Amino acid sequence: MKIIALNWKLNPETEKEALSLLGFSDRKGVLVFPPSIFLAEIARKAKRAEVGAQNIFWEEGGAFTGEISPSMVKDAGVQWVLIGHSERRRYFDETDEMINKKILAALHADLRVILCVGEPLEVRKKGVSSAKKFVAYQLENDLRGIKNFKLKIKNLVVAYEPIWAIGTGKADKPAESAEMAKFIKETLSSKPYPPNPKVLYGGSVNAKNIAAFLRPGEIDGVLIGGASLKREELKRIFGILKI
Repeated sequence: MKIIALNWKLNPETEKEALSLLGFSDRKGVLVFPPSIFLAEIARKAKRAEVGAQNIFWEEGGAFTGEISPSMVKDAGVQWVLIGHSERRRYFDETDEMINKKILAALHADLRVILCVGEPLEVRKKGVSSAKKFVAYQLENDLRGIKNFKLKIKNLVVAYEPIWAIGTGKADKPAESAEMAKFIKETLSSKPYPPNPKVLYGGSVNAKNIAAFLRPGEIDGVLIGGASLKREELKRIFGILKI
């Protein structure tokens, strides 16, 4: 089954709206990532979908104003966490070192991780080979030290999200994203990484292009942003995927 991850980002405004959106998205194979303030209630009400946090901190407690810990997320009934999203890297200056700390903390708490990687436009303009080098560097540094865990394949998913395609309406070419997904799997094919990791695509996914991204077979699902907030768009997407 394909993984359909819905990143609501800083939406919606109220818990009532969030629960209404969940009601439409609560399906098997769907992962929902609401704002942290709604996590506990969404996790409590979800029947078929699994719930994830959009971010965590790497410490379990202390003087870190505004942060939430892995244990807090677990206590809220959450199974997943999104780490390294390009908006976290861009707007909050998250480095690969910080992302690595978050991944290790999440795995230690037995949370399942979706690690986001992807290149900026200036790199992609140099070609797919340059994008591969950029992503390989991210993978190496973001996943440093995971050999200390008996890592299960289900606990680590990678989302390839070219930065230039996020929120722009300009999705990547499905064939090139499939090539990148294959490259990521090959890069992670040796220990200490889990065998045959799942790779998602994220970046302006919608009902018009989702089938093309999933058709080649290398891409195991999608990370959907803006379209995850639109009922009619989601209805079309779920219809295409028959979920």
